[in-house]
Amino acid sequence: MEEPEAGCRGGAEAVLNLKPNSSISIAYHSLFGPHDDLILLELDEKLLPDILHNRVTVRGKPDEEAVLCTQSKTYALKFVGTSNSVFLIPPSNRSELNLNSDEGNGTVDDKPVVAPVIKVAPGNMEIVEVAPRIDKLKLLLSENPYRPEEEVEMEEKKDKEGLFRWDDLVNRVQASDEELMTGLRALSAVEIDGYWRIVDEKYMDIVLSMLLHNSVLNGWSLNALRENEVVGVLVADEFPCRIALHCLEMYGSKMDEDMGEDCLWKLDEKRVCLHFARGVLRGEKRKMESFMEEWMQKIPAGMQASFDMLEGEVLIERVGVETWVHAFSISSLPSNPAERFSVLFRERSKWEWKDLQPYIRNLRVPGLSSEGLLLKYTRKTQPTLDAEPVFSAR
Repeated sequence: MEEPEAGCRGGAEAVLNLKPNSSISIAYHSLFGPHDDLILLELDEKLLPDILHNRVTVRGKPDEEAVLCTQSKTYALKFVGTSNSVFLIPPSNRSELNLNSDEGNGTVDDKPVVAPVIKVAPGNMEIVEVAPRIDKLKLLLSENPYRPEEEVEMEEKKDKEGLFRWDDLVNRVQASDEELMTGLRALSAVEIDGYWRIVDEKYMDIVLSMLLHNSVLNGWSLNALRENEVVGVLVADEFPCRIALHCLEMYGSKMDEDMGEDCLWKLDEKRVCLHFARGVLRGEKRKMESFMEEWMQKIPAGMQASFDMLEGEVLIERVGVETWVHAFSISSLPSNPAERFSVLFRERSKWEWKDLQPYIRNLRVPGLSSEGLLLKYTRKTQPTLDAEPVFSAR
């Protein structure tokens, strides 16, 4: 590479405007150096509009691998080295560049055009779509679940340490905004006074029980609960308004969005039944008969519970002639595939497909199918063609 000659002109435009089978001289720019703040990024064309219109963010703490997030997806950033020399040539002042289109020798004012190289890039960053790293969200919100005694404590305590606003979560969780909101919904998180919280499970049990109790006292239909009436009664029972509404959001669904604030809600049979099953099994194994008997007693009148509702929530264990069940919820498992399978095989060394499938169904790894995940993390054995396949750790 030559040293720059006095009066030589050129830049990125000169290179871009080169005609086929022509060449241009290059030289060191006066500011040539490592320029570690300049990094090449290779993009899929569909992502270019997001980059050009500043609709992407890079997220991650100093001790984490950075990810690039669009509004809806997360991408890992990977540096890929190259053995070829990649020259970075800055643009020149267009007013100084006046290529003579009639001459093929690439001259400007009879002086040779020289492209000044400001950096030699050793490689570039590539982006690969990845699953959002959402496990940290549950860890953060689980540190300080919302409890009823907090109302008085918070009035006396101005310090909000350990609580997280939306922007706090954006800065800590490596996920796109849409993926982050999906993660909050999956955790049944609620925004209280500007902070996203998980509500204490035992407290929500009390709120739901009071809703069901009032439905009997007031003759409410669980398929047509009027929002203002339900919230008003729960507030009169000294539950915060936001928690009363959150109870409807957790265990029901709106029937008519066009009715404004006083809309109708229908309690979801599966979500309500699952709530009571978790309460019965909390922290212990139960004989199947005993569990089913107590569970059925807790189910609200008019609802029908079936054991199929508990897929991905409980495991069955047969000991001799007895059948036992215990809680093992998919919501407690990590979203990272390697960690998920590690936990699964600590729970059981061998899994039949009908038992394993509910616990891996929600795993999403871009570019890798469910079959690919099984091949990567498990060994499959099948004694006979008509036998159920069994999976163990690879």
